[in-house]
Amino acid sequence: MQSLTKTIKLRLYTSAEQSAMFRQMSEQYREACNFVSQYIFDHDFELNSAKLNKILYREVRSKFGLKSQLAQSTFRTATARYKTTQTQLAQKPYRYKDQQGEYQSITRTLEWLVKPVLFRRPQCELVRDRDYSFVENSDVLSINTLDKRAKVRFAGDFWAEYLDGSWNLGSAKLLNLKGIWYLHIPATKSFEEFSRENVQHVVGIDRGLRFLAVTYDEHGKTEFTRGKQILRKRHSFLKVRQQLQTKCTKSAKRVLKRLSERENRWMSDVNHCLSKTLVEKYGSNTLFVLEDLTGISFEETNLNRGSKANNDLRSWAFYQLEQFLAYKARERCSEVLKVSARYTSQRCPKCGSISKENRHHHTHEYICTCGYRSNDDRIGAMNIQVLGTLWISGEDRPHFEKATACE
Repeated sequence: MQSLTKTIKLRLYTSAEQSAMFRQMSEQYREACNFVSQYIFDHDFELNSAKLNKILYREVRSKFGLKSQLAQSTFRTATARYKTTQTQLAQKPYRYKDQQGEYQSITRTLEWLVKPVLFRRPQCELVRDRDYSFVENSDVLSINTLDKRAKVRFAGDFWAEYLDGSWNLGSAKLLNLKGIWYLHIPATKSFEEFSRENVQHVVGIDRGLRFLAVTYDEHGKTEFTRGKQILRKRHSFLKVRQQLQTKCTKSAKRVLKRLSERENRWMSDVNHCLSKTLVEKYGSNTLFVLEDLTGISFEETNLNRGSKANNDLRSWAFYQLEQFLAYKARERCSEVLKVSARYTSQRCPKCGSISKENRHHHTHEYICTCGYRSNDDRIGAMNIQVLGTLWISGEDRPHFEKATACE
């Protein structure tokens, strides 16, 4: 069995008194997290929450007026944020050019931080059945505050499916967005384990901008998800953003923030719809194969595309699509496999020869010396699908290798 975790977002209907209690508690919790974060930064990044609890528990309770469970949660929240930062730093090494003009990289660690991690938004982590619980036939939330428990109703008719006993609810996060209080609850459920032997479909997916996704399956069927309208809308966002950035006023900065949030929500919706369409089309026991884009620098590979094209590549949420597809696939007993991106756009799927010159970017074609000719994005999806079939046959790390002259 494999587990899947989803975050359920509940909107709370609070009174003025309840909002004031939540605001006071979340602000004190934020200050306590910053206090713990400063200690971690000053003491060689101690990320053991149990040790921090032993050292700082009494001081956190007395200084910020938090109840016992809330005080203990601050240590987990602070250490989790540092561990996330640690992972993000490792995934983005420092890159520079040496004296020979070649790119070199250095893995970054927490020691690269020049100041402690700062918690800016008031928030609060609540432990289930201690800090929050469902009452009155699960129609009302009972939330503990610094003064007393507050009973609030929430929106969401979908919530019933997560209370059937198959989902385990974890510690929730209470936060405020534009004056509205939300409770984010992680829900975990066990699903049947994905098996190579039961695979019914192998789908290669080539991600891009001209086509958001080009899919190729085991039946030789190719589908293109056009991205021209998406690009036009993103360029309009970019144009407005550039105009606002030249003004450098406080009101322009506020509009920039709202614009960024709206664009992010729109991009998330596009990726949600695309991933949902793919999963529903192929159903269970499907292997979706994607290129592993980790560490790929679009600045290096697309120097001749222009600043606008490079901005499109850098800012589109390719990783988000991968995440959405992964968790939606697991709900259907399917899986997402990441394979090496090397030579997937240069290999001829008919004769197997690899040549960079065979791909013509200006016409979006791949023309091989053997006579095979097709769309270059389709070629990428075909080769990615081949790597997926190699993985099913038992090759743990399928990849393409370019033959040398001596071979």
